[in-house]
Amino acid sequence: MKLILAIIRIAKMQDTKMALQEAGLPSFTAMTVTGRGKGHGDLEKSAAYDDVHKELISEVPRLKSKRMITLVVTDEKKDLAVETIMKANQTGSSGDGKIFVINTVDSVRVRTGETGDVTLD
Repeated sequence: MKLILAIIRIAKMQDTKMALQEAGLPSFTAMTVTGRGKGHGDLEKSAAYDDVHKELISEVPRLKSKRMITLVVTDEKKDLAVETIMKANQTGSSGDGKIFVINTVDSVRVRTGETGDVTLD
């Protein structure tokens, strides 16, 4: 099993939900998060306008609102999940997001006590 953790643009959430549904991966959790990558988009934009704001931004990096999606899939569906999220979110611009794939040891369905891949259906 794999835990897929994806950080995406808020504006791409609807496209991502539809793409996952169409791929047969409708079960996931989404939450609003804030953070930043290594990009310097805010700094470059402010530098064009005035040096005072450039200095302020460089001292305290700005956090941006994003969506974090988590889903657990079987090993066989890992590539499908990653490709689906990428296709729905890739614009070619800085800030498209990041996808992490993490090994998951087990899963337990609380209602029945079942374990393993069967809990993902």
